[in-house]
Amino acid sequence: MPHGHRGLRHHVKRHFMHDDGSMAGRFGDPEHYGRFSARLQRPLWAAIAADVAALGLPAGGHVLDVGTGPGRLPVEISRRCPDVWVTGLDVSPRMVEAAHAAIEPGQQVIAEVGDVAALPYRDGSVDLVVSTLSQHHWPDRAAAIRELARVLAPGGRIWIYDLRRALRGAQLAAGVAFPEADVRVEPVRAGLLGLVLGRLTVQPAGVPA
Repeated sequence: MPHGHRGLRHHVKRHFMHDDGSMAGRFGDPEHYGRFSARLQRPLWAAIAADVAALGLPAGGHVLDVGTGPGRLPVEISRRCPDVWVTGLDVSPRMVEAAHAAIEPGQQVIAEVGDVAALPYRDGSVDLVVSTLSQHHWPDRAAAIRELARVLAPGGRIWIYDLRRALRGAQLAAGVAFPEADVRVEPVRAGLLGLVLGRLTVQPAGVPA
């Protein structure tokens, strides 16, 4: 694994995406992607799940993971927050099939195919949106952010984790879609990925992070 911000950023981009932003060859395969992402992203998943637990969402609350891939994050969140419903959404049927297989018995976890720009959920039905290393694949970030604004419940939050430079467009779009909210990019503390990732946070103004 290369050391330093530039080396790790190059490593992540080389393995995850082509120059046009599409998913690199073998990472379209759920098994290969799952093995690699488990090694690299496990500290990130654990940190996100801990942060979700710290929010204290009520029983029956709804967490949406956009770009869930093989579904490891929803499973991790459900382990920490068993009374909360977690939905993993991905445009790839193969990834969703793998996510179904990852769900543990008794977990309130759903995995389904869907597009972030046309979410199949009611207005105001999601308490927390999370997304990890997916946002840079969204063809129309502004449309995606508008959809997230539509489904987000009053007082809800959005956490989008991605390469810091890749978050600039989403941050601008979020500022338009959420004019009254606190919109900012925060550092991420999650192993080596924390060197290159940021978290775009959208939350009600005046609420502690």
